Amino acid sequence: QVQLVESGGGLVQAGGSLRLSCAASGSIISINIMGWYRQVPGKQRELVAHITSGGKVNYADSVKGRFIISRDNAKNTVYLQMNSLKPDDTAAYYCNVEASSLGSYYQLFDYWGQGTQVTVSS
Repeated sequence: QVQLVESGGGLVQAGGSLRLSCAASGSIISINIMGWYRQVPGKQRELVAHITSGGKVNYADSVKGRFIISRDNAKNTVYLQMNSLKPDDTAAYYCNVEASSLGSYYQLFDYWGQGTQVTVSS
């Protein structure tokens, strides 16, 4: 099994910054893709950014130039540095990890964090 623990959410003013962290633990064999999604009530969950095991990154157009995703493979942790935050960034942010574990018999499977709320005020 793989467990994800998120931290770093909170309330900030427009133009401010936050750094989200997501640490994976458990019987992990390997981790492929790590990423962040966000969801506003009543709307579909959307990809914010993801990063591969080799460091290749991908960002949603709405956050390009403002957010930076990174990972520490030794700590099985992915980060999301959010700068120049806007009210439209307000959402619940979910960590997503594609990993294999003993329980999955070496097969890749998606795991999700509990979600952390980010609220950006005007």
